[in-house]
Amino acid sequence: MGLDSGAKILDGSGAGSCCSPAARRGAGIEQQTPGVGGGDGRPMVALAGDFLMGTDYRDAFSADGEGPVRRVRLSGFDIDTYPVTNKDFAEFVAATGYRTEAESFEWSFVFWMHLPLDRLDELVEDTVAAAPWWCKVPGAWWREPEGPGSDVAARGDYPVVHVSWNDAAAYAQWAGKALPTEAQWEFAARGGLEQKLYPWGDELTPGGRHMCNIWQGEFPQVDTAEDGWAEACPVESFPPNGYGLYSVTGNVWEWCADWFTRGFTGEERSDPVGPDSGEAKVMKGGSFLCHASYCNRYRVAARTSNTPDSSASNIGFRCVRVAG
Repeated sequence: MGLDSGAKILDGSGAGSCCSPAARRGAGIEQQTPGVGGGDGRPMVALAGDFLMGTDYRDAFSADGEGPVRRVRLSGFDIDTYPVTNKDFAEFVAATGYRTEAESFEWSFVFWMHLPLDRLDELVEDTVAAAPWWCKVPGAWWREPEGPGSDVAARGDYPVVHVSWNDAAAYAQWAGKALPTEAQWEFAARGGLEQKLYPWGDELTPGGRHMCNIWQGEFPQVDTAEDGWAEACPVESFPPNGYGLYSVTGNVWEWCADWFTRGFTGEERSDPVGPDSGEAKVMKGGSFLCHASYCNRYRVAARTSNTPDSSASNIGFRCVRVAG
């Protein structure tokens, strides 16, 4: 892939390293508490009800714990219409002085193809053993998503990336909101459809039309970008689902509040919040790197996880507010 064959290799162990690698950057960064602001003023959709969560889909990843299908009832909540953008996050940083964990640790993961090929030796310190397309890039953070020399000046309406779960939770607290539970996220993403693979139905490209930003071609070498994008795209680039939510499939992974577990039952549940503790947090929705050949986690029931301090160029988030 053009990387220096002598580069030191990261372990990259942990759930979903192919989808988004676990940083395991270690302790030593003091968590910031930016306080509660006056809200971020972003458009939201009010939801409540019950649905069939999870899937028994034959091509699901059994190790991910997507099933069994179970009925879940949710109290009222509001959810952001689209993921938090660079513009939104910039307002949060301006108001609070917050420093992301990628800044504090001084590096983050970037997909290899999005780095200038003539600067790979300069920019890449390391790659992930299990997924060498992931590069450790010193100086990569949300304002310089492809490392030093890149910027988001023309990407205000793109989802913010290189944010850890801890960063996302800090933003949510400032906005007077929270990260969605996995159940809230999946209920919202389904858009009112029952047990469909995608927010629009069971066919990935109905009538040949691309409905989300994922990989086309041969991963990880060739992305034909038939959907119009070879990396993250503006949050309203594709049609919304039945609830008016944008970008719930593909584009960037979205952090959820829950600790990750594979242990579910088919019993009916009300407002589930996941286990009390764990090592990794749930991520939903897939990203622009997902491809049927290795990671069809762009289905609404699909899931993966990552450590709370991990960050990469394909992880973002949206928020919820509990009604009442």
